[in-house]
Amino acid sequence: MKATIPPLPVVEVAVSAPIDRLLSYLVPETLAEQILIGSRVMVPLGRRQVVGYVLGWGETEPNELKEVTELLDAAPLFHQQHARFYQRAADYYAYPIGAVMRAALPSGLSGKQRAPAILTDSFYAPTAMTGEPRGERQRAILAAVRASGGELLSALRKQFETPHAALKRLVELGFLEVSLVERRRDPFLGEVIPHPVPALNGEQQQVLDRLTSFIDQLPGFAPALLHGVTGSGKTEIYLQSIERVLARGRQALVMVPEIALTPQLVARFRGRFMDGAVRLAVLHSGLSDGERYDAWRAVAAGEVDVVIGARSAVFAPLPRLGLIVVDEEHDASYKQSESFRYNARDLALLRGQQQQALVLLGSATPSLTSYHAAGSERWTYLSLPFRGTGVPLPEVRLIDMSAESASSGLSSSLVESLMATVAAGEQALLLLNRRGYAPFLLCYDCGATLRCPNCAITLTYSRVNGELRCHYCDFRIKPPSQCERCGGPNLLPEGQGTERLEEELHKLLPEARIARMDRDTTTRKGSHLKLIEAMTAGEIDVLIGTQMIAKGHDFPKVTLVGVMNADAPLNLPDFRSSERVFSLLSQVAGRAGRGERAGRVLIQTYAPDHYALEHVVRHDYAGFARFELAQRECLNYPPYGYLANLVFSGNDLAQVEAAAAAVQCGLVSFNSPVEILGPAPCLLARLRGKYRMQILLKASRRPPLRGLLTWLKGRECRVPAGVTLAIDVDPLDMF
Repeated sequence: MKATIPPLPVVEVAVSAPIDRLLSYLVPETLAEQILIGSRVMVPLGRRQVVGYVLGWGETEPNELKEVTELLDAAPLFHQQHARFYQRAADYYAYPIGAVMRAALPSGLSGKQRAPAILTDSFYAPTAMTGEPRGERQRAILAAVRASGGELLSALRKQFETPHAALKRLVELGFLEVSLVERRRDPFLGEVIPHPVPALNGEQQQVLDRLTSFIDQLPGFAPALLHGVTGSGKTEIYLQSIERVLARGRQALVMVPEIALTPQLVARFRGRFMDGAVRLAVLHSGLSDGERYDAWRAVAAGEVDVVIGARSAVFAPLPRLGLIVVDEEHDASYKQSESFRYNARDLALLRGQQQQALVLLGSATPSLTSYHAAGSERWTYLSLPFRGTGVPLPEVRLIDMSAESASSGLSSSLVESLMATVAAGEQALLLLNRRGYAPFLLCYDCGATLRCPNCAITLTYSRVNGELRCHYCDFRIKPPSQCERCGGPNLLPEGQGTERLEEELHKLLPEARIARMDRDTTTRKGSHLKLIEAMTAGEIDVLIGTQMIAKGHDFPKVTLVGVMNADAPLNLPDFRSSERVFSLLSQVAGRAGRGERAGRVLIQTYAPDHYALEHVVRHDYAGFARFELAQRECLNYPPYGYLANLVFSGNDLAQVEAAAAAVQCGLVSFNSPVEILGPAPCLLARLRGKYRMQILLKASRRPPLRGLLTWLKGRECRVPAGVTLAIDVDPLDMF
């Protein structure tokens, strides 16, 4: 009787291509024992070879399937539970699973030749051989290696100049044996400052006790919102909660909205866990490919207890996840604005549900969506209404700019306060959420401005760089000497950015030490940290910045915060504009008075009667939330409704308009209860050379909206070549 040949296993693979489904491939016998879920492989796709990621085992009849060509990594990059998470994220955001994998994994893992190199070091260990070599240098090196029980070559280089020849001879003589070990790149090596455990006040202890009760019940999904005013000690709550989670053999993920905040947080964690018993890893897009690759593989191998990072850290392959902390959960930086448009805060909740973990969202100004959810039985609401130091929240005063004559952009009240602050040896922050010298150049003869040829926006003028620049597509030109329209010579900067404000302050405060923190001054790696360290050390008197300076920084010597052009975002056609203004102003106000002295906040505005600003003055988040949520409910906006924004873009305006109209007709044919608004031009009707149209889908329930999104992803809905359709589920802006 002829023996039956067992069938080859089949794997389901997400390929690095815009394909909305997994593809099935045979596993050849040579790889049958090596390929696992989470493996990165090469597979055929048409006539080419592409990178793919194994997400599951298939049940497809393998008769006509192609085989996996190659296994690219010795160990899987993630685990089965993470494969399910990636698939759910792709489904929710209506995005191709292969493209989701490319966004989730470290850069360089979507192409065979681009994977970062694994660094190695030589480890020299003493053998059992007795006696001493003849050479004095050899004896000294051997003694050092024996004393430590083994040394890395990198460590020996610090002790001995060019030890290679002596080490080679010691190996030949049999005194030492050498082996290769992997050397992990650590982006935050350096001095560790101890951070002892402070005593908690009554409110903090109550919050920690409540969180501990959830931790004691792990595994179990528990979403909680920690609403604590600025300076209330939320980070200490995070640290002590993490300690309890780790004591139960689980892992923790800590997310921050901005890369700039990561070094400070890492330093504080390293200071708390100085004994090395807690293994930390950092994941964010600001790291080099090699640094992120090393950290990712260490996490996947189970060698990490706590991961700290920005938005992309939500994908970290922690297998025993017990706690996810989303610090400053209100921040719009958690939302990816292009390609895979996910919200890391929402994915943290999804992941916590899947891995049965505690998810702790923290903020002084929670998003209204989270605040509304915390008022239901689904979430737990935790409050820290007072500052941990006992110092009261700063006094906030509005300055009506319609009654001021401020040629420099600074009111007399703010100038006087700045002078007094600097004279007293204290520090000040100035928020102007607009970088560059001026928003545009204006021809005073004919009124023309210089605009970006690729985007529907004026070019920002930078005097430091001597150029006009588009902050969307990075188009740059030198300022012309005369107007292109009328030939007039009067092209002058109009408006004010952080660069111009810095120039004005140097004139007003010639003795003051002034620095600027914005995207233009923090492009180099480590530049954020240098500015933060200089502020903390008291080497800066006045720090000017965009919204970067409002996020999570703790500068004890800051007693004055000034805000300029505060009401500009209130004029944007966005239902969230008031929430954004309230949050930004409350956050930057919270930077004042965090030390021993109370702080003051001066907000320059042309809309002093606006309800958002009035609530900022009173530090009244609850009152603002009640007012704003009542309006949202009337209009069926989130959190009472659900949105998806469809953005069509292409080089030909007529083609883009036709594609949007065709999709709109298809959507209308469903007779769905979903409200279909548009098509209409985007607020930025042209961006990076592409014309843009949008359709907004608005629903009171999620299932009907999901039905339309399924159709949009399917083969029945096709946009013509030359037009791209981007689906933005739960959009935060519609620009």
